[in-house]
Amino acid sequence: MGRHVLFGLACASAALCLGGTALAQVERGTELEEIIVEGRGGAWVGGSNPDSPLKAEGYVAASSDAGTKTQTPLREVPQLISTVTRQQLDDRNVQSLTSAIAYTPGVRTNASGIEPRFDTFYVRGFSAYDQGVFRDGLREVNGPFFTFNTEPYGLDGVSILKGPSSSLYGGATPGGLVDITTKRPTFEPFGEVQTQIGNNDRRQGQFDVGGPIGDGKEFAYRVTGLLRESDTDVPGTPDDKVYIAPAFTWKPNEDTRFTVLSEYSRIRTGANLYYYNDYRKGRPFVTDIYSGDPAYNAFRQEQARIGYELEHKFSDAVTVRQKLRYAHVDGDAEYVDINNIRPGASFAGRTAGAIAGRLDTLNVDNQLEVKGDTGPVSHTLLMGVDAQYSDIIDKWGSANSKQNPEWVSRIRLNPLTYGGYIWSPNDNDINAHQKQFNLGAYAQNQMKIGQFLATVGFRNDWVDTETHNRLARRPANQHLDQDDNAFTGRVGLTYIGPFGLNPYVSYGTSFAPELGVNKATRQPFAPTKGEQYEAGVKFAPANANLTVTASVFDITQQNVVRTAPGGFGSIQTGEIRSKGFELEATASLAEGLSLTGGYAYLEPEITKGEAKSKGYPGTSGKQVSAIPNHAATLWTNYDFQASSPLSGLGVGFGARYTGKTYGDDENTFRNKAYLLLDAAIKFDFERVAPRLKGLALQINARNLADKDVRTCEQGACYHDESRQVIASLRYRW
Repeated sequence: MGRHVLFGLACASAALCLGGTALAQVERGTELEEIIVEGRGGAWVGGSNPDSPLKAEGYVAASSDAGTKTQTPLREVPQLISTVTRQQLDDRNVQSLTSAIAYTPGVRTNASGIEPRFDTFYVRGFSAYDQGVFRDGLREVNGPFFTFNTEPYGLDGVSILKGPSSSLYGGATPGGLVDITTKRPTFEPFGEVQTQIGNNDRRQGQFDVGGPIGDGKEFAYRVTGLLRESDTDVPGTPDDKVYIAPAFTWKPNEDTRFTVLSEYSRIRTGANLYYYNDYRKGRPFVTDIYSGDPAYNAFRQEQARIGYELEHKFSDAVTVRQKLRYAHVDGDAEYVDINNIRPGASFAGRTAGAIAGRLDTLNVDNQLEVKGDTGPVSHTLLMGVDAQYSDIIDKWGSANSKQNPEWVSRIRLNPLTYGGYIWSPNDNDINAHQKQFNLGAYAQNQMKIGQFLATVGFRNDWVDTETHNRLARRPANQHLDQDDNAFTGRVGLTYIGPFGLNPYVSYGTSFAPELGVNKATRQPFAPTKGEQYEAGVKFAPANANLTVTASVFDITQQNVVRTAPGGFGSIQTGEIRSKGFELEATASLAEGLSLTGGYAYLEPEITKGEAKSKGYPGTSGKQVSAIPNHAATLWTNYDFQASSPLSGLGVGFGARYTGKTYGDDENTFRNKAYLLLDAAIKFDFERVAPRLKGLALQINARNLADKDVRTCEQGACYHDESRQVIASLRYRW
């Protein structure tokens, strides 16, 4: 493994250097359309950072590198891309990545209720939080339990690329990927400090400062930080975080830029957020009895990352880039869970558990971009070699009060009394050490002739996974070596029509190696594979800051990894097919009105699952649980203008509708449809006195009506978050 890693990284770096030298003399050709975005009011803070790869004005993104790894107008990418800009994040004051993308059509959030531990979500019916999160174009590898936690205050924006994208990114789910864009330094000085208070004794302070260093022409910095202490709706479960993210840019000239991005964060919350499920009526019902124990419920995680982005233009036609990042996560969790409450019983048995994990990853991506003409066809050619190394340790242990009374005591029910004695179990369920190396080579050509733009890309991945299973009884299963390789591709055609109307068609495939061990078999997961057919239209008129998109799609994925029944561990399912339709509109119009929203229709079916047997309905031919056929969202924000007597005031209102869903993959019962309302009000104190310029108060409420939502997924039922209100006082300069 070690020799393979070194060889792969050496080849990747050499390909960049040799390719850049060989093509440095290519003459400049006809370029694809340039995108120029002007910030609102001349100041980018709270709007679009001109140094960010996600170019936006207000709520509307004009271009991004997420769809092609080149700076391409979104209307020219032959796949649907939804974006959440910095302005949207600020107006909704989002506190998690899950909350950030909650208004995106085709994205399902909160399927398992309250969740401060992880960013969990589905894209087009497929789980995307384990294999589908990328930061600045590099994949964030996640382990079976401990995953990278995203702090939205440290982001310039979020891009959701729908459908398979393995032809550029390698391992990713077919439903889509979420690429988060880190805040970067800018050569314009700025700063803000903010304090927040809310229900559940929430207290939070945060800051974001940066600007030029010295004469302001060559060096720039940025430091973003956050400190939070908060409780949650779950007894004895905090939502505490420390976050700091320094960044630095060196720009010796207009052709060269070197940026260092880093982060350290520490998270403290609960390991068990589960409420006791009563199965006495033939199906689960979530009760108001907290199934954990406030005295033994800890989730502790530390994570860190450091990396750089290097870009150099040899000429207007040739550009080379290199991105590199090292990231680390380690954590431990301890929990206890009520097993079964019998009618009239005074005590109930419990199971105690302990989890420990560690994950180290190193990613590097080398890119060569060449622009030129062959006759009437203009080309933007991208070639790249990337490598990824992951090292993960995964340990799980459990003990129950019936078989191991010396480890964990039963719980008194009448009255309900937490406590007793609980000892942390040994690693008796899973004790595995995995190393994985992935080497990928890819190429893409964007060919423009007249009003047509064809995008063709392909990639090959070679993956080597070593698994040391310390609990395997047979020596042959104690050490497993798995080699995989896959060829993936994407072809798409976009017509750049009049009036900003751009229809497109595309076909793409996906491939994703899986880290972790199957809870049911204790064997390493097989890679997942998928494909998608998509057709749609994008409307982006030149005279309005507005985009409207619509698409139809058909996706199939094999070897799907899903959460195991009971909520801990993972299993693999044969095949899932999802087809549907999406409609989305985003705008920041004159006179202070901004909006985003859409509608999605999905049919996610388990085409190859567990077979039907006596007394068991099976899952084959059934619909994936917790994924609605119908879902719709709308968020609007209005800032009163200077001519209005209410100038300085801004109001926002949102609605999130989730249709009926199945509560288990056997489709034996349904979850009810529900509608959640959100709201915001803000006031700029400059309206009262010019000397108070930069001072603003904002109040946000999620689930404004405090609706009691109880939802079930894969046969387990959860409480969703109750009303959350946060007041923020911010000063910007």
